[in-house]
Amino acid sequence: MADNLVSALSYFHDKVSDCIKAGKNISVITHLDCDGITSGSIVTKSLIRSGAKCTVRTVNECSKNLIEKLKNDSRDLHIITDLGGGFAKDLDTTLDDNWIVVDHHQIPQEEFDSERVINAWKYNIDGGREVSAGGMCYLVSKALHKENTDLAWIAVVSALGDRQDQGEKKSFTGINLEIASTAKKNGQVEIDLDILLVGRETRSLPDALAFTSHPFIEGLTWNRDTCLSLLNSSGIKLKDGSRWRVPAELTEDEKRNLLEVISKFTSTKNATEIMDELVGYTYTLSGEDKRSFLRDAREFSTMLNSCGRIRKAGVGVSICMGDRTKMLEEGESILLEYRTLLRTYMNTLASERWRVVDNGLYVMVNGEGLVPENMTGAVSSLLGGSHKNAGKIIILRTNGDEGTFKFSSRKSTGCKSEANLGLLMRSCAAKVSGVGGGHDAAAGARITKDKLDEFLDCLEENVTTMQSSNHSK
Repeated sequence: MADNLVSALSYFHDKVSDCIKAGKNISVITHLDCDGITSGSIVTKSLIRSGAKCTVRTVNECSKNLIEKLKNDSRDLHIITDLGGGFAKDLDTTLDDNWIVVDHHQIPQEEFDSERVINAWKYNIDGGREVSAGGMCYLVSKALHKENTDLAWIAVVSALGDRQDQGEKKSFTGINLEIASTAKKNGQVEIDLDILLVGRETRSLPDALAFTSHPFIEGLTWNRDTCLSLLNSSGIKLKDGSRWRVPAELTEDEKRNLLEVISKFTSTKNATEIMDELVGYTYTLSGEDKRSFLRDAREFSTMLNSCGRIRKAGVGVSICMGDRTKMLEEGESILLEYRTLLRTYMNTLASERWRVVDNGLYVMVNGEGLVPENMTGAVSSLLGGSHKNAGKIIILRTNGDEGTFKFSSRKSTGCKSEANLGLLMRSCAAKVSGVGGGHDAAAGARITKDKLDEFLDCLEENVTTMQSSNHSK
């Protein structure tokens, strides 16, 4: 661990401890997706354990308006997680030194010198692959008190929610691997190689196959009837009495049989790639009940994303903090609603072809009047998993608040482009007085509607240039 990261963790410990000892109030502000909910939960839980008076709330994004509101907030210290990149100057001007940002998104060079910005990239850690915001929050919480190592499992869920399982066979690398190893050592997480079907602990086998969209299997994904027919022909026992069996109950022989049947069905040019993606490491939360939607860490992460995306992030925070009663039931119904909405959006985009423009290198998707701005990330991720879009960049836009457009971009499966989407979105948005940023393979932006053409021209010019230079090598 780099010396400057050790210094940053020490700074967090001292500043927060002094605040707690003085009886001051602390506010935790975090993003509303899975990584944000887990980040805020990890920090809040560690603060409560240390005797802090604190509150936690989720927001859709950081903005100058949000920072102005914090100025009139009664709290004495603001800890901002999974947000705030690029806003250090505004935070300094408005809040003096009464703030800390803990994050993993790429930041402007000028923020590398701010001690109040505790960001992975400052310490030569790839925030897109090696650590999530939840992972960074785990590190600062562990620095606050060593007993917080038992929060490692939440950081594992965080990394999965941000799709950072990018090592071989969906394994972790870097800090994420260290955190997952700690969670395994704690007896909190079991790590195994298995078939990666959605709802490993909760969904019937036909549903699990039909709702698996990473990878997207043409003809099977979203098509339960075909999945049921395929499974029936496989000879795999689908029911135990009257109860549907779930993927976690399959024997090793049945798993091999299932993969063989799917491989025969998938006779496309990227069949090998699809089969490779179907097998990988699973992360099972040992403390959760079998057949619970919280037991599989990826499904847990999807539930948290669903809570944030349909404006019920507080439910996700409560579950992360330990609520396993009323909030658990609420989380289950939210997850069902979320998946239903996503299916509707994807089906409409498939049928309303005017919304999708594919130029071979990138795909422009118009989600106006269909996709709410808080669902753009989920939809662009699904589009990126479709084999139709393999190797391309996805750029989705929809209507935003206050006369704006919200953009979400993703590198699809197999995309080899050297374009850094986080830097691309930030620079093009800045040219039209908007805001943007993110990671190399996943990013977003917000611009005013009158700047749409100028922004699109910037995106297309830069994406095309990067793609062309990549192909010429």
